[in-house]
Amino acid sequence: MLARVFKYAWLVLVVAFAALVPVALVAQVAPAGKGAPAENPPSKWDIFVGYSYFSPHDTVDPIQLTGGTAPFSFKPESRGLTESVAYFFNRNVGVQLESGQHDLFTDTGASTSGSSNSGILTIEPGIIFRFPYGHVTPFVHALVGTADIDGPDHEPYTWGFGATAGGGLDYNTNWFHHHLKLRIFQADYEYLHADSGVSHFASPGVWVWGDNESVNAVKLSAGIVFGLGSIIPPPPVTMACTPSPVTIFPGDPVTITSTTADLDPKLNAIYSWSGTGVSGTGTTATVTTGSLAPGTYTVTGEVKEGKPGKEGLKPGQTADCSAIFNVKAFEPPTVSCSANPASIHPGDMSTITATGISPQNRPLTYTFSASAGTVTGNGNTASFNSTGAPTGAVGITCNAADDKGGTASSGTSVTIVAIPPPPLPHATALCSISFDKDLKRPTRVDNEAKACLDQVTDALKNDPTATVVVVGESTAKEKTPKKGKHVKAPEDFAAERAVNTKDYLVNEEQSGIDASRIIVRTGTGDSKSVEDYLVPAGATFDNDVQGTTAVDTGAIKTVTRQPIGMVEPKKKHKKNPAA
Repeated sequence: MLARVFKYAWLVLVVAFAALVPVALVAQVAPAGKGAPAENPPSKWDIFVGYSYFSPHDTVDPIQLTGGTAPFSFKPESRGLTESVAYFFNRNVGVQLESGQHDLFTDTGASTSGSSNSGILTIEPGIIFRFPYGHVTPFVHALVGTADIDGPDHEPYTWGFGATAGGGLDYNTNWFHHHLKLRIFQADYEYLHADSGVSHFASPGVWVWGDNESVNAVKLSAGIVFGLGSIIPPPPVTMACTPSPVTIFPGDPVTITSTTADLDPKLNAIYSWSGTGVSGTGTTATVTTGSLAPGTYTVTGEVKEGKPGKEGLKPGQTADCSAIFNVKAFEPPTVSCSANPASIHPGDMSTITATGISPQNRPLTYTFSASAGTVTGNGNTASFNSTGAPTGAVGITCNAADDKGGTASSGTSVTIVAIPPPPLPHATALCSISFDKDLKRPTRVDNEAKACLDQVTDALKNDPTATVVVVGESTAKEKTPKKGKHVKAPEDFAAERAVNTKDYLVNEEQSGIDASRIIVRTGTGDSKSVEDYLVPAGATFDNDVQGTTAVDTGAIKTVTRQPIGMVEPKKKHKKNPAA
């Protein structure tokens, strides 16, 4: 009954496998939409049931009942099942328990006819390694356990040692929500050993065959695998880069900062950076920009995690990023120019000031030029010398240059104004002398005139180049002619007053004033007086005081100063006009 059940079960399995193989082959060659399907998370449990072909190699020599020994060899067993259950700790490593049954229901120990297709049962735990990749999963395993061996002749079922090493290939289908896999093949080497004892009579009339059985076998299997659960791989490492600042001028520093996610703190992480002028081995990098021309630059960063020395070897353990920054050309400086004072006389100096500004605070140097004259600079100031420059506006240029070749110019002007000629000197009135008190000697200079004449003397001493004009005046009454033989002309009183004043200044003041520096004139005024005028060198008296007339001093008699009451003695001879 059991043999019949096994036979039918085995046939069903073979038919199912035969039906699944073409489907698997079609799935392998069928086009896949827009690309290869993504790999599904590996299962946590794999349950396998399949057909297996078992090819044992061993020969036993049991002692025969009739005496002597006879060799019996194991032959291939085409009726077999293999089942296994595997539990995976992670994507690749797990433990497995596998069982195999081949001609399990044939009991050669109960038969007297003998058989070479003895039953073999194996139960073996061990370790399994798988390597999921897309739709296929190769695997290898190593198992060590026990085996129940029967045969190959009349040896009874005997438990012994079993060991298996091999591998295979699973195809991951989309059936049952990706839980069903097809084991395309599994190829194993198995070593089995059991000791069924020495052939002997177990009881009167009951003969038991025995011998040592050391089986070297090859097992080929195929079937279906049902996966349960899933092993979610850790999320892949991600990396982002940020430049700071984004836009710079040559020479300004740039820092690239990386931001990573999903790094495993238990693993080692290494960073690398690449780009022009880039340096750094950690989470940040710096860029030396002094030699960079204006333009756009890209910095690339990469992070790898893993065990020391094995960083980045597994999928999802590597990430990269890029950051872009811009280098701008330096902006040229600006400059303004000013002059102080802005208006000068020939030969004078003016200070020129240049005020320069660099938008990037670059160092500035200054130069100056002038359309006439000379300009000498020191820093941002210069001195303009107008010597040799014509009158009028002179253009001044201020130039500023930075250390990157940027330049700027600005202009101002200095107006050279001719020195005006000195003002013409003018005659100035000093003081006047009155002749009203001495009625008998109306032209005589009295003592009251001394104060005025001292002032005149001081003025001549203070200005050795000046002259004094003494203008005599007379009244209208004095100018009216009188009847008589010896009546003077009216104008003689004005002239005598002027001549007497000159005589006083020259002789009685003892000032040492040269008589040529005193000029005598008469005016048109109506008074008994003398007006004194100081005439500086270069002044024209007639332009300043008009209406005077020069006096011929040789024709005027000088009246010497005498006390009142004294009468001059009469002279018998004719009066000398020059006395």
